[in-house]
Amino acid sequence: MNYTMRATGVSPQPHAGRAGMPGAPPPMLKLSVPAACIRLIAIDIDGTLLSPEFKISETDLTTLRRVHEQGIEIILVTGRRHTFALPIAQQLGFELCLISSNGAVTRSLAGETFHRDLLPEATCRELVRVMREFRGQTVLTFDSNDLHLEDHHLDDRRGKDLRGGDHHGDAPGTIVLERLDHLEGSIQRWLEKNMQYIKFVVPLEDALTCDPVQAMFCGPVAHMQRVLQVLGSCGLPITVLRTEYPGRDLSIVDVLNAGCSKGHALERWAKYRGINREQVMAVGDNYNDIEMLAFAGHPFIMGNASEELRARGWTLTRSNAESGVAAAIEHMLYGKALDPVVVDQIRTSAIVTSL
Repeated sequence: MNYTMRATGVSPQPHAGRAGMPGAPPPMLKLSVPAACIRLIAIDIDGTLLSPEFKISETDLTTLRRVHEQGIEIILVTGRRHTFALPIAQQLGFELCLISSNGAVTRSLAGETFHRDLLPEATCRELVRVMREFRGQTVLTFDSNDLHLEDHHLDDRRGKDLRGGDHHGDAPGTIVLERLDHLEGSIQRWLEKNMQYIKFVVPLEDALTCDPVQAMFCGPVAHMQRVLQVLGSCGLPITVLRTEYPGRDLSIVDVLNAGCSKGHALERWAKYRGINREQVMAVGDNYNDIEMLAFAGHPFIMGNASEELRARGWTLTRSNAESGVAAAIEHMLYGKALDPVVVDQIRTSAIVTSL
């Protein structure tokens, strides 16, 4: 199935925070289901599509490939950076779009950019100042396209980037922090996987030569509650999202541009594709999925989600250890009965942060 995206909306200005895609949309996917049925399925990655062992189950994989062949569009919606989510998306074996960084970036697998909603540099600079007591838990992430535009070979590389493709992948400086010692105990596994992309900058403000994708704070749940309190009273134009793993005493707090979330990004993409919310199904497991599930006409919450989220009234599917994505899709599309097995994977699953 040919799936193309015009990336004409990528701004030539490296500091631009938003980039839309004007003009006529690409050809719609051929649908083999009535227009009133599901046309778009949005799926979170960590804790949802991935099992506790960080794998896509054969059951989920088979189900997703089957519905794709039927003409239903699949989109992955994740807190991960685009590059960090790419290997997961590629396992599906078909073309699709990725909404990454909790809604800040929407790109195809080939790197064609549909939309960016970056955190303005001035806002981030003030954020770092306000949150100075948490500098040891602060991480900034940047879009690799902007870093390449700042390279000494700007003119040579700009043409490639403006055609929408990120042909270079992440570079050192994609992730910026001041120090490691306050983070190693919380996200050791993630640090090991991303060390080649990390740049240490002291003070952190010196890294703000362009708009970052987001800021992130991570650490023990109780400590991050304090972070949430300070952010809630800072008065900055920002969106604050949290992801919690109580079993590992880890909380991740993402700070994005005002109005940026998985839900807003999914709504934007659905509108572009000519799909109304009643034709959208979404599956998620954590607090950063709330806006996405609220937008979708048919929301499903994973069995491994927190009790608080399971109590919100969304349809409950199986856990990520029991191929909950496939169970939700088979129930929605084929009427297969749901018999959720609620397993508290929050307490036992391994951790992948929202970067």
